[in-house]
Amino acid sequence: MPRLLGVELPAKKKVGFSLRYIYGIGPARADLIIEAASLNPDMRASDLTEEQLNKILHIITDKKWVVEGDLRRDIAGNLKRLQAINCYRGIRHRRGLPVRGQRTSTNARTRKGPRKTVGVSKVKEAV
Repeated sequence: MPRLLGVELPAKKKVGFSLRYIYGIGPARADLIIEAASLNPDMRASDLTEEQLNKILHIITDKKWVVEGDLRRDIAGNLKRLQAINCYRGIRHRRGLPVRGQRTSTNARTRKGPRKTVGVSKVKEAV
């Protein structure tokens, strides 16, 4: 398994798909990397040489793309800032509700989690 930026790339997948396992690299950036490194798109990640891995790493650093830990830290910092200034979006993030104006009377189950039934509970009769 080749290792790049602290991420183990799946060896049996094509290079374009295995590069996507790096946080911050999607389909478009993976294609750009393959083109810039002049790699065969049908090549498997296990076939990458040490020289090709270094070439990929240099492309990512030369283009100054923020990936992996730095990107995760930036995103977490942005959310913390929104919560700290008590803006609407920050409050929605804090409460675990949809942030971008979606309806919540129905749906929104992904953010709200499973339903919590609220109702009348039966009292056991004293014998």
